[in-house]
Amino acid sequence: MEIRFDEHGLVPVVIQDWNTGEVLTLAYANEEALARTRETGELHLWSRSRQELWHKGATSGNVQKVRALRLDCDGDALLALVEPAGPACHTGARTCFHNGEADVFAPHEAIPYLTRTMADRAANPTEGSYTNELLSNPQLAGEKVEEEAEEVVRAVREESDERVDEEAADVLYHLLALLQGRGHTIGGAQEVLNGRRR
Repeated sequence: MEIRFDEHGLVPVVIQDWNTGEVLTLAYANEEALARTRETGELHLWSRSRQELWHKGATSGNVQKVRALRLDCDGDALLALVEPAGPACHTGARTCFHNGEADVFAPHEAIPYLTRTMADRAANPTEGSYTNELLSNPQLAGEKVEEEAEEVVRAVREESDERVDEEAADVLYHLLALLQGRGHTIGGAQEVLNGRRR
């Protein structure tokens, strides 16, 4: 299917984090921007305000490596799946969609947020932090994964749906800590699962 550009020769591009699925921004591209994106592997867009080609992150260093481009069913919008080198927003925020209700979180935001928090704790240890204790003690983290896995199995057999969710959350938290302590994220396991879909 061919891209259907609008009357200005532009197509909207939704930019999404390859690893987390978080939407980073919405921008526009023309044919030249898409050609440069394909040539370089880094996201190029069209600035409607400046009326010029825009290499995302060229000034800030927060470039976005493009892993995939997907065209919608009508051919008039693109999805760019990218690996960002830093914040996507010119304000320094991770995503341009940072305004709104501060205490409303979508389910898919939990693991990426927790992963970033654990990486920050690993880089900036806090005395007395349980997370830091897990990150610095792989044996403890492994024991906790085993313990919590047993508890979620027992909850499935004997307890309420709420307890199942709580115990599953405990497994995920401790598994993320175990992985972070090894310098990994859940992304590696997700790649393995994607490979098993084939």
